[in-house]
Amino acid sequence: MPTLNEEQGVGECITKAKEALAEMEVYGEIILSDSSSDRTPEIGRAEGAIVVKPDRRGYGYAYEYGIERARGKFIAMADADTTYDFTELPKLFAPVATGEADIVLGSRFAGRIEPGAMPWLHKRIGNPFLTWFLNFFYKAGVSDAHSGFRVFTKRAYDRLNLRSSGMEFASEMVMAAGAMGLKIEEVPITYHPRKGEAKLESFHDGWRHVKFMLTNAPNYLFAVPALGFSALGLMMMFGSLLSFGGDGGTLSTYTAVAGSMLTILGFQTGSLALFSSVALAPIREPRDPVSMYIRANFSLERGTAAGLVLYILGASYLSLELINWPLTRTSAPEPAAAVLLAATAVVLGGQTVFSSFFLSMLRGEQNRLTEPTFLRDRAETPYVSSED
Repeated sequence: MPTLNEEQGVGECITKAKEALAEMEVYGEIILSDSSSDRTPEIGRAEGAIVVKPDRRGYGYAYEYGIERARGKFIAMADADTTYDFTELPKLFAPVATGEADIVLGSRFAGRIEPGAMPWLHKRIGNPFLTWFLNFFYKAGVSDAHSGFRVFTKRAYDRLNLRSSGMEFASEMVMAAGAMGLKIEEVPITYHPRKGEAKLESFHDGWRHVKFMLTNAPNYLFAVPALGFSALGLMMMFGSLLSFGGDGGTLSTYTAVAGSMLTILGFQTGSLALFSSVALAPIREPRDPVSMYIRANFSLERGTAAGLVLYILGASYLSLELINWPLTRTSAPEPAAAVLLAATAVVLGGQTVFSSFFLSMLRGEQNRLTEPTFLRDRAETPYVSSED
């Protein structure tokens, strides 16, 4: 239990946790990962809990600090503010104990939320939206992704290799489990009004969850918009070449300008998807066909060659237009659209060359001793006990 000034509810939570352990007939320890300035740690010790003090602040870090010091094969986590009823622990523990699940979540939305336990905004908008967002990006298939009442195996936790120190910890656990294909189950629980002062900041913490989910899914943040921008931009540019006559010529030029901007934007956005998947270790790596093909076949030489070809084609056309213009003195809309297409090719060709060098630097091709990050699966980090 992570605790920050929970003297009003921590005693009741510990008592119910002990009742649950007795009912399950298993040996367990109750750990408070505490950063309180009130009587919370004293109450915890008096009730028989182990109290540890994290060396820095953060909701997620409090969990990490406590779990690292837990000796059990199974871990149960929940807040110590009486919102979760620890006497419901046996039904969360059963699927994990029998091997049916790696992680079990207590679902408030599949169960019951008592009056006054959750603000209307959280109940009707915040939690449902964040859960949908997480399910869409990470295929977790849960009804309550941000429930804080969970049971999981220590082995599963070690495989997840969680890194969040803030409120995103709960999201990251489900995100990583979904991405790795771990078995996630839910059981209905009852959510109660809390005792003591609430610590959650609705909009600030909600945005942190959204930001965390997006930055760990470059496929959705970068690759999908990039494909959309590029496809629309190319359609507009080539379509403008087919326009002719009268007002259509003016429309053709405007369409070509917009198409050029969208195509360049799509290229830059797509580059970010590749760069982030190589430089970082996102939970959900890009899996779109274009990103997969480039990552599998990319080399500095190929990227540079492709960029130079594109650049030379565009520059050659522009050079011919520059030579012919003083002779013809024409300003037909079709050549204007074609000039924009050639200029776009020049820009994309130059960006391809420089992006290839940058991507090569990120991959470390100059002194590569190991397989690139984007060709490796997420490594399973071995658990090292606190005694080690």
